[in-house]
Amino acid sequence: MMKCEKYGERRGAAFGLAGVVKGFRITSLKKYGIAATLQQGLEDRASAKSREGALLGFECLCEKLGRLFEPYVIKMLPLLLVSFSDQVLAVREAAECAARAMMSQLTGHGVKLVLPSLLKGLEDKAWRTKQSSVQLLGAMAYCAPQQLSQCLPKIVPKLTEVLTDTHPKVQAAGQTALQQVGSVIKNPEINALVPILLSALTDPNDHTKHSLDILLQTTFINSIDAPSLALLVPIVHRGLRERGVDTKKKAAQIVGNMSSLVTEPMDMIPYIGLLLPEVKKVLVDPIPEVRGVAARALGSLIVGMGEQIFPDLVPWLLETLKSDNSNVERSGAAQGLSEVLAALGKDYFDQILPDIIRNCSHQKASVRDGHLTLFRYLPRSMGAIFQNHLQAVLPAILDGLADENESVRDAALSAGHIFVEYYATTSLPLLLPAIEDGIFSDNWRIRQSSVELLGDLLFKVAGTSGKAILEGGSDDEGASTEAQGRAIVEVLGRAKRNEVLAAVYMVRSDVSLTVRQAAVHVWKTIVANTPRTLKEIMPVLMDTLISSLASSSSERRQVAGRALGELVRKLGERVLPSIIPILSQGLKDPNASRRQGVCIGLSEVMGSAGKHQLLSFMGELIPTIRTALCDSTQEVRESAGLAFSTLYKSAGLQAIDEIVPTLLRAMEDDETSATALDGLKQILSVRTAAILPHILPKLVQPPLSSFNAHALGALAEVAGPGLSSHIGTILPTLILAMDDEDVDVQSTAKKAAETIVLVIDDEGVETLIPELLRGVNDNQASMRRGAAYLIGFLFKNSKLYLADEAPDMMSTLITLLSDTDNATVLAAWEAFSRVVGSVPKEQLPTHIKLVRDAVSTARDKERRRRKGVPVLLPGLCLPKALQPFLPIFQQGLISGSAETKEQAAEGLGELIDVTSEKTLREVVVPITGPLIRILGDRFPWQVKSAILSTLTIIIAKGGLALKPFLPQLQTTFVKCLQDSNRSVRTRAASALGKLSALSTRIDPLVSDLLSMLQSGDDAVKESVLSALKGVVRHAGKSVSSAIRSRGCTLLKDLLQADADDVRSSAAKAIGTLSQYMDETETTDLVQTLLSMGTLPDWCTRHGALLTFSSISRHCPTKLCHSTSFPSIVDLLKDSLKDDKFPVREASTKTLGRLLCYQLQFGGSTLQLVQLLILASRDSSTEVRRRSLSCIKAAAKINHSALATHISILGPAIGDTLKDSSSPVRVAAERCAVHVFQLTKGADYVTTAQKHLTNMTGLEVRRLAKLPVESDDSESSDDERRT
Repeated sequence: MMKCEKYGERRGAAFGLAGVVKGFRITSLKKYGIAATLQQGLEDRASAKSREGALLGFECLCEKLGRLFEPYVIKMLPLLLVSFSDQVLAVREAAECAARAMMSQLTGHGVKLVLPSLLKGLEDKAWRTKQSSVQLLGAMAYCAPQQLSQCLPKIVPKLTEVLTDTHPKVQAAGQTALQQVGSVIKNPEINALVPILLSALTDPNDHTKHSLDILLQTTFINSIDAPSLALLVPIVHRGLRERGVDTKKKAAQIVGNMSSLVTEPMDMIPYIGLLLPEVKKVLVDPIPEVRGVAARALGSLIVGMGEQIFPDLVPWLLETLKSDNSNVERSGAAQGLSEVLAALGKDYFDQILPDIIRNCSHQKASVRDGHLTLFRYLPRSMGAIFQNHLQAVLPAILDGLADENESVRDAALSAGHIFVEYYATTSLPLLLPAIEDGIFSDNWRIRQSSVELLGDLLFKVAGTSGKAILEGGSDDEGASTEAQGRAIVEVLGRAKRNEVLAAVYMVRSDVSLTVRQAAVHVWKTIVANTPRTLKEIMPVLMDTLISSLASSSSERRQVAGRALGELVRKLGERVLPSIIPILSQGLKDPNASRRQGVCIGLSEVMGSAGKHQLLSFMGELIPTIRTALCDSTQEVRESAGLAFSTLYKSAGLQAIDEIVPTLLRAMEDDETSATALDGLKQILSVRTAAILPHILPKLVQPPLSSFNAHALGALAEVAGPGLSSHIGTILPTLILAMDDEDVDVQSTAKKAAETIVLVIDDEGVETLIPELLRGVNDNQASMRRGAAYLIGFLFKNSKLYLADEAPDMMSTLITLLSDTDNATVLAAWEAFSRVVGSVPKEQLPTHIKLVRDAVSTARDKERRRRKGVPVLLPGLCLPKALQPFLPIFQQGLISGSAETKEQAAEGLGELIDVTSEKTLREVVVPITGPLIRILGDRFPWQVKSAILSTLTIIIAKGGLALKPFLPQLQTTFVKCLQDSNRSVRTRAASALGKLSALSTRIDPLVSDLLSMLQSGDDAVKESVLSALKGVVRHAGKSVSSAIRSRGCTLLKDLLQADADDVRSSAAKAIGTLSQYMDETETTDLVQTLLSMGTLPDWCTRHGALLTFSSISRHCPTKLCHSTSFPSIVDLLKDSLKDDKFPVREASTKTLGRLLCYQLQFGGSTLQLVQLLILASRDSSTEVRRRSLSCIKAAAKINHSALATHISILGPAIGDTLKDSSSPVRVAAERCAVHVFQLTKGADYVTTAQKHLTNMTGLEVRRLAKLPVESDDSESSDDERRT
């Protein structure tokens, strides 16, 4: 076999070997080393005969042993691959024969073992290996049919790839291998096309389309086998991936045909994974025709191969139906699913349909769109099967027609058109009712689509396309013919035809333009002659219109009303005599909706008919509308109001005169009052200006009843801004009724008044505001109170812009806080709170001046009413009274300019001054904090001064409520004592003095003040001395003796200061401090002052006398009972001769105070009087005026005691009455009035004439006419103290 020269001998030896092995069984291969010998022969590169013989033996063993030799085939395979590329032709031919024999005997398992090795060989870089693998793969065409179908799907694509290899021998091997595959094809039709198919595989760009054309043109009589599929599938796969529309269509068509042509459907299974993804892509192609072919291909695959082969196809189609990407994808999926469902059969469709219908109402628009699109294709694919489900599907279609998404609506309408196209004749009883219901739907989109579908239905029945172009506005003549009309009657029946046309005629007047246009198109296309047709359908049309007018749908009622109006306009007087009685009779219907429909119909009839046409029917129309206005149902009354408005246009005042009085009389009856009032509201809502003058005089007639007040409020809601011109008539009556004794009247009047002020518009405010202001200034408390309440209600609840009206209101309401009526005060305060609340926060500071002026006016008003008592505004004694004021001033303090801050601080002080202490304590903390913060910042002195003034008032009234702020306030005030501005220093000193009354530890404060006196300029010293005086005055008892002694020593030194203000302040401080000195301290002080009073330095003398004056004011007892009193008087006497007039004036002031004390407590007075008379002759006008003021004060304190000196006082006063100085004369006149008691009668005047010798009787009588309490602002401090 391996060494003989002749081929026949070697071949025969090979057969003999195979027979022997078969006889000895397969084990002999191993036992005798046959397999090993063959392997050695194949590997013998020196002897071609050995290699050829081994291959011959291999071939014969494969043929004779069959599957038993398969394990050795796998082992020999690498050597067989090498033999294909042998240099000796005989060896190569032997290799091919051996390969063919091997492949024909391979089992399925063998194929699985061999194929990977061969396919891997194709990836080898060596071209010979590739060539050998290709040749061996070509030999696999001779496998058994079952193995062939298993391996070809993997082989042919690889062989196709080899055709593009770079090595020509590899390419040639590939061509040969494919030809081998083609050579085993058993299908004659495909066999004839093998060259064309191979060319398509070899050059797909040029021959794929041609191959597909040839395949589609071929008529297949025989079934397709596995080798045929192996060649066809790559070409079809390529066609599905082409861009060309035709190529994709043809490829998809072939895919669909394949499943029905294969011998064994299972042969297609290996190719499904390759083809199905491409078919899916074609299914979502933008071209509808391509999608249709792909969809049918899927259906064919399901039919040919069964659903079990495609477990994921239906889920994928359903998922794609929900895609958000595009309508194209959803449409393709719908088309594909329709074909697949048709292939799966009725049972499967029955099972999945509920889910499809449910998804038609899915929340996502894309899902709804996809599933509604499916219904577009199901009639075409399923035919009669789907017809049975129309009743379940139609509601989903109608809902889709009303969808908010346009794409969904289009899908539903398209599905509807398909239903009509396929089932118009077979399922008319099912389709027509659904479409009719849609025409009367509340949703205009459903109506529009239903009209279009009805048109399609009628067009199909009539045998017309419905695409006629209708021109012109008249619809008397349509595009239809008599024959078409008869066809419709034959199919629908005359009764149903009349109902359908009545519905179409009604929606010609739809509220939606698109619905109207669709209905007009259908009408003109179906109806040949409109007037004649209307006559024919009139009974049904009227019934339809009246039923629609009674519908619960407002749109349907409106459409019916408009249709009725159009009917009246077209047929005029021919229909009115029959329509109006029918409508009048309809008001007796127990159904409220029908009665409402009648009112709408009446309105349309009257609006459409001419005025002259209606005049003859007034006798029926007016009573009908009057009855409707008093109907028990509100909806009927509302519609009757609209009908009244239409009637008024024709009947004018006749309508008012015959209807309004009846309604007013009905309002007096308890049973009909409510409905009559609502009837008035309805006609008022449509004819406000015409009706109000007839109604108001009746309603506002005093005394106002509870019902009339309710009626005014109810009518106001309807009349709205139309009430503006009648505010002056209505509002005063209601405000007075708000204080009525009857609680019901109060409540309803209040509610009515509230309604009225809220319905007024921007223009009406100009009338309302003056009326409210007149109310708050009225003489009646109830009017003021009610007007104030309404102002507050208006500003709190109105949506109008009232910021411009706020200033006047705020000013008026603040003034009202001093009203004598407590309830009015409370109402004014509440109203003021609401007005302030309506003003934007940033605008509040602009009202500070206005608020200050208003508070000042209210304060003056209260002062005139309550003379002699502290002025407090009643409105500022209420709980939380300051709450509405604080935002105004706080906003000014925080965000205003320096000037605004000053105004705010001063205004706040003025406000607090007229506020009760109890009310102030509630808000003292939120007020004080911001003031302290601002005082610590760098603001102008005017701001600081104003804040200090306000804080002083707060301290005086707030009391212990300020305790948390004591440290801050004390520190701030002490700091302000050193300010560069005198006003700031003065007010800080005053505030610090009053603050000390609240403090428990005074010594540290006094010590700090004394330390400040030792350093600093005279201006600061003056302020510190004033503060010290205030502290001692308010808390002197708490000052320890050591601090008092230190202070007294320091103050004595300051009495000699050159600055007048410092001396004066030091003297006042010592005088205040003297109240708390013991006897020894007082004696030492007096002795020191006596010695200082005689010193040469006039400043020192002046300081001493000022101190005596201050002591005589604060504790004159200590001077008058002192052992040094005579010395003091002597010093005062000598000081009257001092060359410095300030010294003389200080002495005079001290004498006057001592005289007042002595007169009050019965001491010796003659010397003091004589000294004052001496002072009245002083050269200084100030000294003379001061002496006269002292004498006047003494006369006020104890006139009888002073009268003992009248003989010496008279001439002195008489002389000063002729003084050359005007201030002295004025002081003398006042002094004379009190000394001689001139205002008490003629006897006193006569007495005065005796002593005033230089005065005529006329002059004395003139003095007697002066008022007692007319003292000027320059009155002495002695008198003010008294």
